[in-house]
Amino acid sequence: MSKVNPTVKTFVDKYYVFALQTQQKKGISAVAILTQAACESAWGKSAPGNNFFGIKDFDGVNGNEQLLTTTEYLATNKAKFPQVISIVWDAAKKLYKYTVKDYFRAYKTPEECFTDHADFFFRNKRYAKALLVKSDTDQFIDAIAAAGYATDPNYAKTLKTVARMIEAATH
Repeated sequence: MSKVNPTVKTFVDKYYVFALQTQQKKGISAVAILTQAACESAWGKSAPGNNFFGIKDFDGVNGNEQLLTTTEYLATNKAKFPQVISIVWDAAKKLYKYTVKDYFRAYKTPEECFTDHADFFFRNKRYAKALLVKSDTDQFIDAIAAAGYATDPNYAKTLKTVARMIEAATH
C-alpha cells in the first residue's frame, strides 16, 4: 500500500464530508467534486470565504461577496472591474494582463460552495452529457473537459491523477 501525501490526507480529512453532502443532494461524484476543489484551490490553500472554485459574484451587493485581487488576461485594455490595479501587455500571450480587484462569492461552509459549483453544471446546458454520468468520477471528468470546462488540454488527465490521490486518502 502506498503512502498518502500528507497534504492530500489533510485536505480529504477536512473536506470530503462536505463533498459527500453535495453528492447526496446533487448526485455528482464526491471524488469529482473534491478533485476540482483541490485543483482550483491549491489543496485548500487558496479558498478565501470558502470559495474553492474562484466563483465570481457579478453584482457585488448581496452581502455574499468579497473583493479580492485576481489576474485576468483579456484581448482589450478597456475592460471594467470594481478596481483596476494595473494593465500590462503580455507579448508572449498577445493579451492584456490585468491585476484587479473583483467580486467573488463568499460561502458560510465548504459544502455551500461545493453545492453552488455543482448547480453550475445543472444551469449550463453544455454539461448535459456530463450529468448523464455524474456518479462516475472518470466519465464525469472526461465529459466536463470535453464540454470546455477548462482551456488546459490536459485538464481531464490532471483531474484523474488528483482523483486517484483523493481516492487513496479516503480508504
